[in-house]
Formats: sequence, structure tokens, C-alpha cells
Amino acid sequence: MRRLMYEAQRALASPVRNPRMATVIGRLLGAAFLICFGTGLYSHFLQEPLDWMRFATRPEFLYQVTQGTHIVAGIACFPLLLAKLYIVFPELFAYPPVRGLVHFLERASIALFVGASLVQITIGLLNTYQWYPWPFPFRQVHFALGWVLIGLLVIHIGVKLPVITRYWSKSTSADDDHLVDAVSNDRSANAEAVRLWGPSRPGGVTGRVLDYIDATPRVAGGVSRRGFLTTVGVATTAVVALTAGQTFTPLNAVNLFGPRKKGVGQQGVPVNRTSEQAQVADAAMAAGWTLTLAVAGTERSFTRSELLALPQTEVRLPIACVEGWSQMASWRGVRLRDLADLMDAAPDSSFRLISLEERGSFSKTQMGREYVRDPLTLVALELNGETLDLEHGYPARMIAPGRPGVLQTKWLSRIEAI
Repeated sequence: MRRLMYEAQRALASPVRNPRMATVIGRLLGAAFLICFGTGLYSHFLQEPLDWMRFATRPEFLYQVTQGTHIVAGIACFPLLLAKLYIVFPELFAYPPVRGLVHFLERASIALFVGASLVQITIGLLNTYQWYPWPFPFRQVHFALGWVLIGLLVIHIGVKLPVITRYWSKSTSADDDHLVDAVSNDRSANAEAVRLWGPSRPGGVTGRVLDYIDATPRVAGGVSRRGFLTTVGVATTAVVALTAGQTFTPLNAVNLFGPRKKGVGQQGVPVNRTSEQAQVADAAMAAGWTLTLAVAGTERSFTRSELLALPQTEVRLPIACVEGWSQMASWRGVRLRDLADLMDAAPDSSFRLISLEERGSFSKTQMGREYVRDPLTLVALELNGETLDLEHGYPARMIAPGRPGVLQTKWLSRIEAI
């Protein structure tokens, strides 16, 4: 077994598989994880705030940026995580596999870290396409795994801190050059390349890419590292650039992978949850629809015509969804604070928004007083100069600055002061 382990490590030797490269890629991957964690926490508490929490309403596109960054960083984790695994793969063949309790705990934590990372980024990506081929609730599991991953990341950094400190700067690159020379001398006395898969290397495009990464003539040891970093950089840039256009307008033209595209949908705005999915079409189109406001035991109902007769305000606000896509649009309707004043609601009142949708995680949502009193928060009746489409929340919907799309309640039926 020991001979097989050593032979496997020797066959897998490559100048990119060294502590310095693991540190370089690890820094990028760690930064991506931290960005995802921070922006994910922000999104989570916007949707499920603690009683004392208050949130910024400016800039109005704040959530558009934070959640777009969350998704972009999460997508970037795929090539970065695969690159890190590519570098450390030979460690699987270390002998003896376990050298004691501490070493066992270290390897177990890394295995858990890798497994949790792969699950986290995979379910996150599938969530952007609203595809859930698993039996557990996505939001709760995704939130819990975020904490698990950060804890494991702290443990991993603590365990590997001596190695990270040693190989953090370029000054240790000389050690890598010695490794290249040792590998080259061990494999051959001529200029043949050291290859990952030996004679069984795949052919075609995959084989050429692996050749580019792993082939290391003795006379030019740095070629492999440059090739590896170029491959990782191109892959990361590609997956980000071909997806980020669903959030960031300059990249909209090359948005090939994003599940939503700007300007595509009713009234030029994408639709996340349809009226058919929400089963609200009959109630929303009913002639007797009214919007009921309830404040301190007093209720008043407004027909759509009565809402249109009130002073109207037009604002430009984005719809920014948790799946990462967003779209700027023009909205027209009644300021929520005007309705609150009409009902003599207390200045510090928060509101509960209730949709015609009877089922769904966000059929009832809560809006803090910072949004209620913001002059940009509307009960929207029109979108982009037209009567609000059914798919966008007709007869009335909520729109407010800096809020996730799931909280911009569509098909409003009731607003209660709480």
C-alpha cells in the first residue's frame, strides 16, 4: 500500500501542485467565500429581520449590487474550488493516511469542508434557475451551510496557518523551482513533460488543456504555473462574465448562462413568479377587488379607481431578486407614507403586506418603518407607463428601495400596521 501511495503521488506530480500555488488559489477562494457569506447574511436578514434591525434604503439599488455580487462570487467559486482541489489532489495519497488523532481531525474537517462547499455552491446555482431536485428547504439549508462553511474555513486556516504564512509571498517561489527540478530529474533525463495522467491522459480538447497546464520542460519550469493560472483566470472570467449580465447592465449583451435577461418579459421586465404559479388570476381580475388598510383597529378599503384618484408619484427603482437578476423600471402609484398618514398611522409603525396568494413563503411579508416612510416606497399601479400587468402584480403591488424582489409583494389585498 505504501508503494502504491508513493507511486500515485509521483505520477501526479506537477509544478503547480505545491504549497505556494495552493496559497494563491486559496486566498481567492477564501475571499469569494467571505463575500458570499457577508452578502448572504444581508439578504437573509432583509427577508427575516430581527426585531431591532433597521436597514438602509439608499442607495436604492443597494440590494441589486449586494445580491448580484453574491451570485457572481458564488459562481466564481466553481473554477476556484476545482483549481484548489486540482492542486491538493495528491494529498489524498499521503502515507500513512492518518498519523494520529490530530491529523485525523484535520483530514476529516477538510473532507467536510470540501463536501459542504460543493453542496453549497451547487444548490445555490440551481436556485438561480428555480430548480430544486432535493427534499429539503433551500433557504434554511443554504443559510445553515453558510455558517458551517465559515466555521470550517476558520478551522482550516488555523490548521494551515504555518504553511499559509510561509508561502504567502513570492519570496518562497524558489522552493517551487526546486520542486520542479526534482520532479523533472526524477521522471526523465530529457525534456519530456511530467503529466498528471501518465500514458492514460485523455485526448481531444481536454487532453490539450491538461497538456497546457501540466507539461513542464525542465528548461522552462515556470510555463506550467503560468498556464495553470491562465486557465483558472480564463475559466473564472468566463463563468462570471457570461452570467453577471443579468445583474450588471454593461455585461447584458453576453449574458448567456443567466436564467433571466434584462428587458425580456411583460412590460420589459422579467417575471419570477407567475400568476398561474401563485393561483391568483381570478381574484386579481375580479371587479370587486379592493386594497384594505388596517391601522389601530380601523379599516378602510380602496378600489383601484380610488387609488388612482389619489396623488400619484413616479419613481425609478430596480426589481432585484434573490436569484441574482435585476431590472431597473419606472413605477407609478401612491406613496405608502401618504396612505399611512391618511389612516393616521403612528410614525414608527411597521406594516404587514398580505397578497392575494394564499400559499407561498412570501404571501405575507413585513416592512420596517424605514421603508414605510421612505418617499420612494409605492403601492404601484403602473409599470413603465402602462397599467400594471397581471404577471407583475395587478391590480396593485409594493415597490420599495433596497428590498429583495420576494418582499416587493405582488397582488396586494391587505396592508396592516403592526
